[in-house]
Amino acid sequence: MKEKLNYVTLERIKREHAHYNWMIGERSNGKTFACLEEIIKNYAKTGEQGALIRRWKEDFRGKRGQVMFAGLVSKGVIKKATSGEYTDVAYYSGQWFFARVDEELNKLIKAPEPFCYGFALSEMEHDKSTSYDKITTVVFDEAISRQGYLVDEFVIFCNVLSTIVRARNNVTVYMLGNTVNKYCPYFKEMGLSSVDKMQPGEVEVYKYGDSDLKVAVQFTDSLSKKGKASDVYFAFNNPKLQMITGQGQVWELEIYPHCPRKYFRQDIIFTYFIDFNNELLQCDIVTVKDETFTFVHRKTGKIKYPEDDLVYTLADSPRLNVRKYINQPFDKLGKKIYYFYQIYKVFYQDNDVGELVRNYMMQTKKGA
Repeated sequence: MKEKLNYVTLERIKREHAHYNWMIGERSNGKTFACLEEIIKNYAKTGEQGALIRRWKEDFRGKRGQVMFAGLVSKGVIKKATSGEYTDVAYYSGQWFFARVDEELNKLIKAPEPFCYGFALSEMEHDKSTSYDKITTVVFDEAISRQGYLVDEFVIFCNVLSTIVRARNNVTVYMLGNTVNKYCPYFKEMGLSSVDKMQPGEVEVYKYGDSDLKVAVQFTDSLSKKGKASDVYFAFNNPKLQMITGQGQVWELEIYPHCPRKYFRQDIIFTYFIDFNNELLQCDIVTVKDETFTFVHRKTGKIKYPEDDLVYTLADSPRLNVRKYINQPFDKLGKKIYYFYQIYKVFYQDNDVGELVRNYMMQTKKGA
């Protein structure tokens, strides 16, 4: 008997009546489908429009924009929602329209107005002058990235949202993410302190002082208790393939090199620190016999000499011993530190520490 897959619906999270609704979980479990279906049904019933936010303008170009709703078309969602009046979707210049096929003309005939608009964070300035007062559902797809974020992306996102919302409070925001990076900067910016500890099936709600703001976070259930049928293609003896199958862990993690040698305090020739994502990491440059490398591990306790020890952090500070960018060295010391990253002679206490450093370097790559 074929197992019934547990695709995501919005039923659970809508009970919270939150302004922001995070839906986090494994890949291809229906998060995006459920939210785009919400936009379609809402427009067909009330005429209220939707907005689809992505990070890059390339996500909406050409064929990528045209197929954004293809899965819902193939499932007959548009046809059912419009009682057969429309059966397809037409895409023009960042806007999606209900459409039907004119068999005589052999072309799509689109509805008079779009049911959904596309917004690219990288093109935020282009949308400021337009009014979107009929949009009541916003979907930020792939909000969690493993490849990188824009500089000050959270502020850019809020500006895009402000363009849509204006002075209204009737807009519901869905933020969707696969479990590819538990150090997403949005979590810190929004004060979502427990996301990395959540398990599939859990829902948490965050409130903010005396304001009415409410953020709901749903860690969606696994698609299948037995794993996906496609997992058979990735059953090789390679732990990195768990990033695809999701087996054995909740969040996807790279496999990072661990400490290659036992060393003692007298083997440390220099120590600096990385303060990132509310975690403090100690970085020891070590020489053992003829081998020199950097080992990064969690710092237990506070920095002993905070006025003198070198600290890398994204926080602004007037202190001369505090710097932002390892990957933008400006003196001999900085170049020596960065050299170990360039030649891949950096080792980590565990994979979580490796992820922290990778995300720190990723967020400082472009500078600010």
